[in-house]
Amino acid sequence: MVNKDFFQALEELEATKGISKDYFIEALESALTSAYKKNFGEAKSAYVKLNPEKNTIKVYSYKTVVEEVEDPDKEISLAEAKTIKKSYKLGDTIQQEETPKEFGRIAAQTAKQVVMQRLREAERNRIMQEVSGKQDELLTVIVRRVDGENVYCDLGITEVEGILGPKDRIPGEKYAINSRVKVFVKAVRESYNMPYVQLSRTSANFVKRLFELEVPEIANGEIEIKSIVREAGYRTKIAVSSSNTTLDVIGACVGNKGMRVNAIVNELSGEKIDIVPYSENAAEFIASALSPATVLHVELNNSEKASLAVVPDDKLSLAIGKGGQNVRLAARLTGWKIDVKAKSAVPSLDLQNEEAEQTADFTNLFDESTEDEFGDIE
Repeated sequence: MVNKDFFQALEELEATKGISKDYFIEALESALTSAYKKNFGEAKSAYVKLNPEKNTIKVYSYKTVVEEVEDPDKEISLAEAKTIKKSYKLGDTIQQEETPKEFGRIAAQTAKQVVMQRLREAERNRIMQEVSGKQDELLTVIVRRVDGENVYCDLGITEVEGILGPKDRIPGEKYAINSRVKVFVKAVRESYNMPYVQLSRTSANFVKRLFELEVPEIANGEIEIKSIVREAGYRTKIAVSSSNTTLDVIGACVGNKGMRVNAIVNELSGEKIDIVPYSENAAEFIASALSPATVLHVELNNSEKASLAVVPDDKLSLAIGKGGQNVRLAARLTGWKIDVKAKSAVPSLDLQNEEAEQTADFTNLFDESTEDEFGDIE
């Protein structure tokens, strides 16, 4: 079988689609071999060979030389083998071309199916590779349709839609068709036809990427985000630090007249953001994490990784937050259990000496009533 146009088509696919000709040939040889056996005898030992240099497609059968033939499809007698070539001996394999005229039509149909299948696979793999490179990134997408609780977005990649599910949407947000929104690519998974792309606007990493976008010092690594926690739509807490001691870390994140952080707050539909300095000193870090409340003292119980934060009486509700949100986020940000008490509830605490306040061991404050409250908020 000679078909110059067929091989030329494979070369054109390689040039236009960037898919190797060998990728098709390997699949075609396997598929055509199966097609040949299906139509001319499953028991036959045969294979199809494509030769792009000579523009040929040939079928070869092979038989083993034996003394007595038991399977004519796979064996040939020594006497018959010698009529083909006198040097054949027992155990040799004889290969012969067997390309029936009827095979041309079958080969053409099979080749078309294989090429189309491989094109789809190659396109799917290309798209999967492209989309996978977007995972954990911030994208601006276009809202194309809203179906029930899901919002389907155009990622700018052919035939691929991202899904913004109900749990990944900021509470109260509405999405207009053809509007542009920023999203975080939360997950990319391979599916039967096209990749499944899960988008999010509620992930803490979404806020992290927004800070990288708005604050150059974070993008270039001068400022590091050490920890970030979030209850989407309500409040985010972010701890930052820098090895550059001359840099105003908080000021850089807030920006001139609050421009940087306000841009992020606007993107988050008014969500509150607390930017706090990270500290290796756990007590200092916990005190900062309870912002915007003022913390008079923090006592640590290292064995249980639990802490007691003492605040002014009039700041107790602020430190705890509505529904315990502020202290809950502070606990997640620091990794410590935090119990908050008003100063009046800890009469044994002496705050008169400021220096002693910073260095005293407050283990005695962990009485039974205090210990009972640890673990409620993590």
